[in-house]
Formats: sequence, structure tokens, C-alpha cells
Amino acid sequence: MAIVQVSKITHRKGLSEDLPQLAGAELGWAVDDRKLYIGNGTLAEGAPAVGNTEILTEYSDLLAMASGYTYKGAAGGYIVQTGDTTSSPTQRTIQSKLDDFASIQDFGAVGDGVTDDTYAINRAFYQLFCRDTNEVVRRSIYFPAGVYKVTDTILIPPYARIFGEGADSTIIRLDTTDYSSSVYVARTCDNLLQTDANIGSNGAIVPKNIEISSLSFEAADVGNIFLVQLAQQMHFDSVNFTGSLVQANLSGSGEDIAGVHFDSSVATITNQITFDKCKFTGLTYGIQTNEKVQGVTVSNSKFDTLYRGVYLGDTPVNGGPQGVRILHNLFDNIAYEGIVFGDIELNVSAYNIFLDVATNFQGGEQTPVASIIDITGANNVSLGDMFERGEAYNITTPRVSFSTTNGGFALDNAQRYRFGSYVRNQGKQSTLSTQNSATEIFAVSTSEMTAFTVEYQFKDTDTSNYRSGSLTIAAMDTDDSTGSLTYTDDYVENTESGLTLTVVQAGSSVSVKYTLPTGSSSVSGTFYYSVTNFS
Repeated sequence: MAIVQVSKITHRKGLSEDLPQLAGAELGWAVDDRKLYIGNGTLAEGAPAVGNTEILTEYSDLLAMASGYTYKGAAGGYIVQTGDTTSSPTQRTIQSKLDDFASIQDFGAVGDGVTDDTYAINRAFYQLFCRDTNEVVRRSIYFPAGVYKVTDTILIPPYARIFGEGADSTIIRLDTTDYSSSVYVARTCDNLLQTDANIGSNGAIVPKNIEISSLSFEAADVGNIFLVQLAQQMHFDSVNFTGSLVQANLSGSGEDIAGVHFDSSVATITNQITFDKCKFTGLTYGIQTNEKVQGVTVSNSKFDTLYRGVYLGDTPVNGGPQGVRILHNLFDNIAYEGIVFGDIELNVSAYNIFLDVATNFQGGEQTPVASIIDITGANNVSLGDMFERGEAYNITTPRVSFSTTNGGFALDNAQRYRFGSYVRNQGKQSTLSTQNSATEIFAVSTSEMTAFTVEYQFKDTDTSNYRSGSLTIAAMDTDDSTGSLTYTDDYVENTESGLTLTVVQAGSSVSVKYTLPTGSSSVSGTFYYSVTNFS
């Protein structure tokens, strides 16, 4: 179209909020936001709309002006219908699309391991989760791979959802000159950034609905890693809690640092906290608390290079932990106990694997320095836990130890179960052949037990002859110096078998032996038995 009129172009300038309707081709400069506009002209002149049009400059928000994004999902060979009809697709600005989630680097964090990212991270959390209680402002925060150095505790508020590139790729590392007991790499807070006794005061929202995944929390020196304080419904997935300690630092509890501590109040009990596919390493304790927490689950995780693995209720506060479930984990290189349930109740250890635990790093089959699972309180259970420690040390230093007063239930290595101090070994069997002299069936050490009962059944190989009995051995001394061994064999049988059971002691070894004379009605058979004792 030909230009039919050339007019003198006029200019205006002022604040953006004072920009008037410009005449056709008139320019207007907003001095405060440094943006340039031109008047559209009138409809009579052919303008499609009355108004002002922004002329693009380096200060224009291009993403906000781009309104052409439509989800297509064309991988299936067709265009997804996003609107009411195929001809009216839903459109969004590029800005709104990119704001679906936030990167921590959008708030100034660098992640180079040198720059102090403390304030950038805390600023991001405050802006997205605390500044406004309106749900629509909340966004997941993505931590690209890198080491995010922090010099003070990161505060994680309600509704935070944080994810990284993987536990070995995204690391939040505390590097400070102050490693006091109150300093953590990260801790929960309320939406007013209040901690400790102030959480929830002034109308604040307590920590809840928090999700953290695919990253590591790490201390460059001797410092605690994470404090879960007055929190509800919190989930850790594929998170590492990494301290700086090595085996040489872990012969005792002197450093007293933990991967996770908990804190509760009488009014607000920390509850429904889940750890899945996590790792705890280089610490005095993987997880430690005396506080009353409820419904904590630790599953599919690894505890490695620690003084103790999970240490709960040593001096319980307000009843201590309840409903803690430790399931399907691997414990290795733990100097002392893998799991301790103190004077607390309603907690479970199940289907965990324990390798080098409670040998002070000497190897899982070496002389133990403690039980692997130590349970003091009533109503706690160890079920299906498996141990590298063999039978040679299991009685003198039980793999699972219970209080003699409160007791509990355990089934360990599928070989024995315990009800408090009552211990019953799995059923075993031995083939007995015709013997005129006493022949050993099995032996125990007086260091393992000083009295026991053998429940048995003998079945003739060739006939349907049975004998069922109970062999009770008592009053053994430890080295046979007093000759105090006594035993009784109480049995019934449907046909005389000729089987005779005797018990003899030589030093600290007690042997159960049998004779089955030639010419007896039974020539051979199978001896099924189980040993029961009190520990």
C-alpha cells in the first residue's frame, strides 16, 4: 500500500503510568521502564485497533509478549486437542510456560562450589513458598548439577518441593567456621521462617507437605546434616546425608553428629516422614532422636561408615519415637549397633541386611563388640532381618538382643526366633544309624547356654515306628569342674526303638549322644530336633 501522507512525527516522554493515547505515528518514551511506544492511529485510517504499540528494545519483555505456545504432543503422529475444539487450541505465553517450575539459578545461585549460595537459596524458598500463602505462586525448585556452597543453615518451609540431577550430581554443601550443634546444612521452618519453639506462632503454617529428591546434603567438616522439626508429611527420595567422618573417627560417639535429627513439641508431633532410596554415611549416627515422632519410615536405603546406624530413644522425651519402621535397608561398616530401640515401643525392624556391623570395623564374621539390633522397650519387633554374623557368636553376643524384662519378638537369619528371653532354634535333623557306642548328634558350648531343652522326634526308616520326646539338660557349670550336669529324657513311642540318648560334658562342650544297638527293632532312622533356651 502506498504512503499517501507524510506527517511530522512528534515525541512524548514521561512515566509509564502516565502514557496517553498517542496520535498515529507519534512516539512515546517511558523514562522509568525505558520502553518505546508508537500510536496506532485511528480505525478510519486503517489501524486494526486503537491504542499504542510497543516498539521492541533491549528492555522489552519478549517472553510476556509471545502468546503463541500451544502444547502439541505430536510424538504419536497427531496433534493433541488442548481447547474446546481443534480450531481453538489453548494458548499460553512463553513466559507462563517457562514458569511452570523454577531453577535455583533463576534466583542467583551459581553451584560452582566456590560462590556462597546461601542467600540465593533462602531467597528462592521465601519467594516461592513463604511470601504469599496463595497456592498458585508455589513452584517446584530445580537444582541443576553442581556443588552449592552454603555458609549457614538452609531453611526449608512448608510446601517446598526441591529436586536435583541426582544424589552424586547436585550437592548442597555446608562450609562454615561455625559447626556448633545448632547448625545444620538444612532444617525445616514455618512460612514465617521461624524455627525451634517459635514454629507455628504468630499464625504461621507449620512445616508440612515437603518433598526433597535426587540431591545430597553434605557438611565439609564436622557438622549435623538435617533437622526435621515439627514437620508433617515430609518425603525424602534418593537423598544422601553425607558427613566428613571416616572409620578412624568412629570408634566412639565423641563427634556426636547425625544425618537426621528430629524435634517435636507436646502440641505438634513430627509425623509421617519417609526416607526412600537414601544414603547415610560419614556420621556418628545415620538417624538419631529421643523425641516423640510417629510414622517415620526408612526403606530401601543404605547406612555405611557410621558409629551407629539408627539410634532411637536412648533417653526418651515424651514417650520417644513410636511407629518407626526400618525396612529393606543395607547396613555395612557400622562400628557398633546397626539399630537401637531404647525404652520405647511400637517400632519395627524388618527384612534388613546387616554385613559388617558391631565389630568395630573388623569384618562381619569377627568377634562382635555389641549386638547388631539392641531392643530395650516392650512391643518392638525384628522380623526377617538377615545377618552376616554367624552362629558362633550369636548366643554370647546375640544378633538381636532384648531386655530381659520387656522382651520382644525376633526372627533372624531364618534360623531362630525370640520372644523376649525365650529362644527357639529352627528345626534340624540328623540320620541315626545302628551304633553300639555313644555317638554325637550335636554339641553346644556352655558359653552359649547353661540349660536347654531338646524337643525331638525319631522316625524309623523302614517302619512306621515313632518316638517323641523332650530332653532337658540343666545345672551345667561352665567348665565341668564341679560335675553338676543333670538331664532327663521324657518320651513316648509306639514300638520300642532301642534308642538311648545321653548327655556328657567335657570342659565347656556339652554333647548330646545316642546309641542304637544292633538287634534293636530299629536299624536306622531320622532324628528331628529343635533346641530351646532362655538367654
